Amino acid sequence: MAVAPKRASMHKQIDNTITRNSFQRALVNFCVLFFDRYMPDPFVIALLLTFMTAVLAMVLAPHSTPADILNAWYGGAFKIVAFAFQMMLILVTGHAVASAVPVRRVLSRLVSWVSTPRQATITMFMLVVPATWLNWGLGLVVGAFVAKEIARQIKVDYGWLVACGYTAWWLCNSGLSSSIALSQASHGNPMNIVEQLTGQMVPLRATLFSTFTLVPTILTVIASAIIFPHFCPAPSQSVYLETHSASAVESGEEIPHRWSPRKALERSFVLSIAIALFALAALLLHWQEHGFGFDIDSLILSFLILGLMLQKRPIAYVQAVRDAIAQTGPILLQFPFYGGIMGIMTATGLAGVISVFFVHIASAQTLPFWSFISSLIITFLVPSAGGHWAVQGPFVVPAALSLHASIPHVIMGVAIAENVANMLQPFWAVPIVAIAGIGIQRVMAFTSITFIISLVICSISVLLLG
Repeated sequence: MAVAPKRASMHKQIDNTITRNSFQRALVNFCVLFFDRYMPDPFVIALLLTFMTAVLAMVLAPHSTPADILNAWYGGAFKIVAFAFQMMLILVTGHAVASAVPVRRVLSRLVSWVSTPRQATITMFMLVVPATWLNWGLGLVVGAFVAKEIARQIKVDYGWLVACGYTAWWLCNSGLSSSIALSQASHGNPMNIVEQLTGQMVPLRATLFSTFTLVPTILTVIASAIIFPHFCPAPSQSVYLETHSASAVESGEEIPHRWSPRKALERSFVLSIAIALFALAALLLHWQEHGFGFDIDSLILSFLILGLMLQKRPIAYVQAVRDAIAQTGPILLQFPFYGGIMGIMTATGLAGVISVFFVHIASAQTLPFWSFISSLIITFLVPSAGGHWAVQGPFVVPAALSLHASIPHVIMGVAIAENVANMLQPFWAVPIVAIAGIGIQRVMAFTSITFIISLVICSISVLLLG
């Protein structure tokens, strides 16, 4: 008589598991089909957002004539060039480090134990999270390379695997290369809105290393790592990586060549080490005179030095950078348009209209939360964190000063929202899918799940900790 209840309980558990798996499968299928059908190329999104911002300015901004909007767009499109070059250098120097043969060999050994989606997720997060915290460009390319290495080893949906790497990259604006936090800690930086308005800088300990930043960042990373394996597609619905034999360059084999002075210089390890030491001496002298700390320039130089040493030969470093530029070209193409959007928002007064609105509805305690919410919206218009800050900084910092709110919390409210929105805004997914070699629509279908997870965690955290 006692056996029947046990069997009934067992059947109920099986039914619940089947229902849960069916729901997850249906959600994954819906996301994949939706993004494949409706999501255009990221460059097309930039074009559409340009027109949308122009219309908003025409309706809401004080300077809203066609001439005002066109002049604002023209000025903004090229004002961001220097910053765009810095961002591309962060990406390509990170790529040069991650693509070095010694690093690739280490990555291959580190993923050799992976045999299940859960193990793939654990490995991906263990490698990509610290790499991203050090340098968002490094984390981005490590995620793509680790995805490839795992896909060569086990049969798992490749789009899901690349999305897992992009999810682990989520904390890009909460790490040492956060352009928003770094710019506010860098004296004389044109993006340092706080220094321009107050004459003071905001140290990284008040932004990146604050409880306000660490709590939502750690919680999101842990929750994503736990939940993400449950959305790995079934084998019948999976798309796999087409594996090919490694090239001589990837495997580190030497290609025979006849000696010549040109080739001797191009392949000179001594020359690479000499210039790396030269750059290191300049960096150490800079730190001695100005104090140790990373800003955008010193971070780029640090990874340039490391990449030269890892690639060993000047020509190998050139090839690594050439590969990175070929894969990240679409991002470079988008910068002028997002710069133009930034120009429209600032020069027409549209940013000021938004500023007044948030000052009216916010208090000193809630301004970080409203900065977070407005940042979610603006990220879709200006996805580059630095360019985004150039738009949002001029209205959230004055609002913080007016309301006597915490400026570091307001700054990081903007940065954390950028992390969240990146999971739906495809701007920074372009390089990882280019390196990985897969369609962006399938990847974004899975990262939309990360968007929901991080939105819930970060909204609550920012509201309670603000």
